[in-house]
Amino acid sequence: MLSPQDQLTELVRALETDQHVFATDPLLITEKLQGEDGMPIQKLYRRASRIDSNGALARVLGKIDGRIKGIMIVMSVVWCISGFLGLFTLLQSNVVNFFYVLVCLLGFHTIMLGGWLVMTLVNRDQQSPSWFASFVSPSYLIRGKDDVTKAAVDLYERQLQHSGMRWYLGRFSHQLWLATLTGMLLAIIFLLVVRQYSFSWESTLLSDQALVSLTQVLGWLPSMVGFGVPDSTAIAQSRLVTEAMPLSVARQWAGLLVGSLLMYGIVPRAIAWAFCALMFRRKKMRLDIKQPYYQKILNFWQRHVVDADDFTEAPAPIAPKATVSAGKKLVALLEYPADQDKWWQSGLDGSSHSLEQSSEVENFGIVDDRDDMARLKNYLDGHPVQVLLGIHSNALPDRGTLRKLDQIAAHAKDGLIVQLLSDNSVSTGLTDARTDDEPLDKQVVRYQQWQTALSARKIGLVDIDT
Repeated sequence: MLSPQDQLTELVRALETDQHVFATDPLLITEKLQGEDGMPIQKLYRRASRIDSNGALARVLGKIDGRIKGIMIVMSVVWCISGFLGLFTLLQSNVVNFFYVLVCLLGFHTIMLGGWLVMTLVNRDQQSPSWFASFVSPSYLIRGKDDVTKAAVDLYERQLQHSGMRWYLGRFSHQLWLATLTGMLLAIIFLLVVRQYSFSWESTLLSDQALVSLTQVLGWLPSMVGFGVPDSTAIAQSRLVTEAMPLSVARQWAGLLVGSLLMYGIVPRAIAWAFCALMFRRKKMRLDIKQPYYQKILNFWQRHVVDADDFTEAPAPIAPKATVSAGKKLVALLEYPADQDKWWQSGLDGSSHSLEQSSEVENFGIVDDRDDMARLKNYLDGHPVQVLLGIHSNALPDRGTLRKLDQIAAHAKDGLIVQLLSDNSVSTGLTDARTDDEPLDKQVVRYQQWQTALSARKIGLVDIDT
């Protein structure tokens, strides 16, 4: 899967592509990061974390990741307990058939491990099985109809379909086998501590010498790491044992049983787990910064003046000058209240704009929620008026705000003009829009953003004379 930083960055990309409204304006963050140092990928990480200033995106990603890991931990615990209980049930008799117990311990495990090895060599480029992606699908683990949850679920499901996830699945499968074998090992050690066992062997098809040779071959690897194994005499004495055997011989068989479980069960499975973990790290998903979305951001950050004498800066977009009609006016505020009761007089009473030609001015109030928008559009559909919209300096030209602006412009029969307001009076250009708690450079950027937005929509801006 992607790293947590890559996941957050990719989630921001998906949400911004779908025109999601973030806690912090992405445009302002992108412009601020242009002057900061750092590698491109690190700046993309910083951009995503600053856009998610309230941590809402990171919390959703963390919740999904935590629940997937929680399922794996619970399953590992269940498999460990099942291995413990299974072997505990198998070793209820004081006299046990050594080879029967050994086959129960390692028979199916060895077959599955060999099958996994063969499938790994044959299907090297196989993708992750679809059943695994469905089993741990985040859509089953988290419920939510909001844009963030949906985008996060889609992001995880795309990761589950990645070709490198086959190694993630292999690692998880080996983890469950290790949990089962560990439960068996704990059960063997516990029972050997509290009970005395006698080990026997018998066979209808194999000769005594064949079983002696098999036992010696089986004990070679455990003996290399210090486990005691039965010698030829002890092996011969253990055939068809029905009563308690000498403690020294029983300990040799017990050492061979524990050593076989470790060397032929746990160690090979741990190696397979480590191999899958290594391959998953090598095949791990990486953030694709070659996508047009990231390339546009990186190109913006890389812009710089090579030679000041030869550089000609492109003029910033400027909104057209507002033309006041002679008919009826409707004044309204977008989302924020104004400090002055008749705020529009500062913009229309002067040499640039004549309010005396207007027959009537109607104050609509604040347009904020859907009900306000519906009421305003119904009024505009039935009355031919020119709309003067006051926009406070605190308002961001984000997608939601611009969508309201477009709707009002579409329903205003005699046109729409805009007046930018500040906390004290009205904005006079690049500097007068600054408030006490907001830096000047940020207000300059925001004023130009509104100029760009109004210029693109050919909506007139009321000039304020000072």
